[in-house]
Amino acid sequence: MATLDSLAERIDRLLLRHEELKRTNALLEQQVAALTAERDGLKSRLAAARARIDALLDRLPAGSDAGNAT
Repeated sequence: MATLDSLAERIDRLLLRHEELKRTNALLEQQVAALTAERDGLKSRLAAARARIDALLDRLPAGSDAGNAT
């Protein structure tokens, strides 16, 4: 009978641990989603900044070098 009680206790602990792991996993999934959205936003901002820099570079007069400014 003690073995059956011990087994029931272990099963209860396993079920509790399983629920804890499910909650932890759900929180981690939320963090991954938030970080993915943040990364995508940063990539978008970076692309926009690159486009602005390219546009500014295109507006520079041809043949102008920083070394020629004497």
